[in-house]
Amino acid sequence: MLPSEQRQRQLTYLMEIGLIGMLFIGIDRGNGGIVINTVVALLVTQLPAVLERDYGIPMDARLTLWITSAVFLHAFGTVGLPGSTATFYSQVWWWDHVTHALSASVVAAVGYTTVRAVHEHAEGIHIPRRFAAVFILLFVLAFGVLWEVLEFAIALAAAALGVEAVLTQYGLQDTMLDLVFNSIGGLLVALWGGAYLAGASSALRDLLDHRDG
Repeated sequence: MLPSEQRQRQLTYLMEIGLIGMLFIGIDRGNGGIVINTVVALLVTQLPAVLERDYGIPMDARLTLWITSAVFLHAFGTVGLPGSTATFYSQVWWWDHVTHALSASVVAAVGYTTVRAVHEHAEGIHIPRRFAAVFILLFVLAFGVLWEVLEFAIALAAAALGVEAVLTQYGLQDTMLDLVFNSIGGLLVALWGGAYLAGASSALRDLLDHRDG
């Protein structure tokens, strides 16, 4: 059973406060990786409010908590427990898998919302649900590959410049596992995304209709 809407908003608010705390931890440690990851996470947490205020796309407490949880767990994984230099990514074997699946589900949600909105908006475009599910999986896999390439490029650049990498590349096996868990996150959205994203996709369709009208 999901927590109440009020409880979900409270959890989101607590995680945002936690991200601010992590930012100060990164500054105190002089750790650029923590600082950059938490700043990006904080910016992402503001997206639901921007989408709802400026574009009229409804972002209820569930969606906001979903997005915030993904970026919070990723940022928290780079910090680790107080008093320890080890991170959850390096010490907890399943942490990377969970964050990849959760982040991939957010990416898949964007893909699902866009596909359904285009399907409902454009009269000449018909996207069967089965094809939409395949598209979402391919979309997530493509984004995952791009992310892994970015991690690899950042690691090489950091090594060449003699600085700490913002994103860490753990090898080919880890990359393959990342793509597997990305697929799991995408599959979950392909199967059950309609129950949570119908309002957002309808609002995006209305926005497209308005711009073409």
